[in-house]
Amino acid sequence: MIQFTIEDRDGTRQTLEIPEGITLSLMEVLKASEYNILATCGGMALCATCHVQVLDGLDRLPSAQDAELDMLDTLPDADFDSRLSCQLRVDESLAGGVFRIRGAEQ
Repeated sequence: MIQFTIEDRDGTRQTLEIPEGITLSLMEVLKASEYNILATCGGMALCATCHVQVLDGLDRLPSAQDAELDMLDTLPDADFDSRLSCQLRVDESLAGGVFRIRGAEQ
């Protein structure tokens, strides 16, 4: 199992356990876990409504690609630790991470 922690907009934290080997993005897991994520573009890195801040574990994540970086550049509240959850695959790189939801609400 892959465990990581989600901090919602109100500061509440919950640890999620996801089976290894699934082919979902963090955004898909958040939506399935009933977090209020807009995800307007459906995971294509075109809207940034699935923006998360990586509070712990940023150094273990794969580097952001150009499309993600371009979209993050459009956000006034994006910082060095910002990522789009649609671009993060659920795998061992997320294990132990802490992610704060920042994107737009539904």
